[in-house]
Amino acid sequence: MARNVYVASVEGHTIKSAVALGILDNLKKSHARVGVFRAVSPKAEAKDPVLEMLHELSGSTIDIQSCTGADYQDVHSSPERALAQIIHRFKSIESTVDAMVILGSDYTDVVSPAELSFNAKVATNLAAPMVLVLSGRNSLTGEENLGQAPVREPKEIGQVAELAMQELAEANTTLLAVIVNRAGSEVGQITDSVRSSVGADLPIWVVPEDPYLVAPRMSQVLDAVSGELVFGDPERLKDEALDVVVAAMSEVNVLARLKENAVVVAPSDRTDALLPLVMADSSDTFPKLTGIVINGGFELPETIARLIRGVKPTVPVVACPGGSFDTTMKVIRTRGMLSLSDPGKIARARKLFEEHVPGGALAQRVAEVESDAITPLMFEHSLAERARAKSKTIVLPEGNDDRVLQAAHKVLTRGIANLIILGDPSAIRARAIDLKLDLSGATLIEISKSEHFQTCVAEYVKLRSHKGMTEEKAREIMLDGSYFGTMLVQLGIADGMVSGACHTTAHTITPAFQIIKTKPGVSVVSSVFLMALRDRVVVYGDCAVIPEPTEEQLADIAISSAETARAFDIEPHVAMLSYSTGESGSGVEVDRVRNATNLVRDRAPQLSVEGPIQFDAAVDAGVAKTKLPGSSVAGRATVFVFPDLNTGNNTYKAVQRTAGALAIGPILQGLKKPVNDLSRGALVDDIVNTIAITAIQAGAQA
Repeated sequence: MARNVYVASVEGHTIKSAVALGILDNLKKSHARVGVFRAVSPKAEAKDPVLEMLHELSGSTIDIQSCTGADYQDVHSSPERALAQIIHRFKSIESTVDAMVILGSDYTDVVSPAELSFNAKVATNLAAPMVLVLSGRNSLTGEENLGQAPVREPKEIGQVAELAMQELAEANTTLLAVIVNRAGSEVGQITDSVRSSVGADLPIWVVPEDPYLVAPRMSQVLDAVSGELVFGDPERLKDEALDVVVAAMSEVNVLARLKENAVVVAPSDRTDALLPLVMADSSDTFPKLTGIVINGGFELPETIARLIRGVKPTVPVVACPGGSFDTTMKVIRTRGMLSLSDPGKIARARKLFEEHVPGGALAQRVAEVESDAITPLMFEHSLAERARAKSKTIVLPEGNDDRVLQAAHKVLTRGIANLIILGDPSAIRARAIDLKLDLSGATLIEISKSEHFQTCVAEYVKLRSHKGMTEEKAREIMLDGSYFGTMLVQLGIADGMVSGACHTTAHTITPAFQIIKTKPGVSVVSSVFLMALRDRVVVYGDCAVIPEPTEEQLADIAISSAETARAFDIEPHVAMLSYSTGESGSGVEVDRVRNATNLVRDRAPQLSVEGPIQFDAAVDAGVAKTKLPGSSVAGRATVFVFPDLNTGNNTYKAVQRTAGALAIGPILQGLKKPVNDLSRGALVDDIVNTIAITAIQAGAQA
């Protein structure tokens, strides 16, 4: 996985693009392939000068069109769908680089308190530690003048940091560092104020304001007012504008108020002021101007125009049609920005970053800090990726269910698995057309006409002959999709089966008991749910199959659940749950769990297991320290084995509904080959996830 760094700010106008540029340069020193990704762009299909600049300077060969996740309209329409889209697009290019700079949103849309929260969720879901950029300027006061805003007091910067930390904590975002950009001179006080909000161990770097970075070029001012250069040297359109002067007084008083590198806004009928302004720029006794904007659309008298031409001014004089107020506001709101068209600003930004952010400390921080959060969206995406790598074939017996067909479309489109769908091929194709689905990649089988039908019948007779099975009965039974699909798995024609969208659990798993049977050493088929919490994935079992497991069955459930956890890259630390912890309690139910735990230790001595243990001691390090100090499971359990179905089923549903967890399952375990059951209320995405899980199980058992 690439080393990812997410650059985000709390508000707009922090010039975080300069920080992103500095981080990009730092990563390029230690990584051969560095990419750039924009999480949320201002507008779809519109040019993004900052992304274009960073992409070009990264030297990446990735198509820039692939380097954007979503736009503001996507986020407004559906934040969750936009987040999923960002993850999908990012993951599609992540493997092509060694490191990635991810640029957060720019607050160019409607300013919302939720924008940092969304950026935090994106960073967490991309497993990208965040560099939080705070502004040393208060751009929210409305007092900006050509990008220059009032200086923030150190205490206020600390307060902004405190609010930001609350948002990041809510999203479980890993913080890499805090950079206060555009700061005033009180570096020590700023650092102390921010430190009190973010903690002692986090790097805090302070970069001072460079007015030339936020200052627009005169060419940008010209574009902002929709103006036309009527006098002056076009080369001076490259000069930065640091201030604005409005020529609303007499020429004598205007001259007294001129400032270095200012843009002067004057009505075009103020010919009395225009000539003195032009001359002031040429004079050694007055400040050098960046430009003059004359507004109102009045045509200059020929004699005045001829006089000015004769003076041969170099200062740009721009004429525009707007009124004085509108023109002045357009000039004031014009901001400088880093772009490929301005190499001078890029050079200044690089130099400033290098002087104030120690490259070695940043590189070490990037190398050491990783995000260990696993969100539901991340886990779903990883399921699809891992299933795709297995390239297994899954049979779906319920080709008459629209949800199954919709899920099949998604699975085939994303390459998650190969599919066999049972049912009338003509009816399935017709329904696919109605639903606008592409099922051309699936194998459609009508059971009675299948080339495998007689083989399946013969194999079933062979397996069940001791139960008096005849060919006639077997032919009738094999016309049932669950039996035929299970037999395709048994014969190796399919690698796994997913059913239950419109059938009972018993209808799905009974054929598996009869045909596939359990693994050696496993006495029962049980189930688990993969519970994708906000920042991690844990395993709950058994929540769907065995009502009141015996000691031996509990041990089987624990060992099978640990194997399932490993199949999904979850390190198993098994908690055998009870209403008592350790030796503190006794009774039939506690003893049953205690004895089951001992059986697990005998049968799987290498497994990290603890029981009996209460749920709080299993998940809370503080409680664990008190109740079971020194335990390898207490406080860090990842596999939870419930004492009975009543407890397990209610617990997983309570966590799912109240904690917003994604419950994936039930996943059947203990079979020689994977067969999985669906809830009859399963959604399309549930079916997609279950198909992916079945493919992964098949790959693990191969």
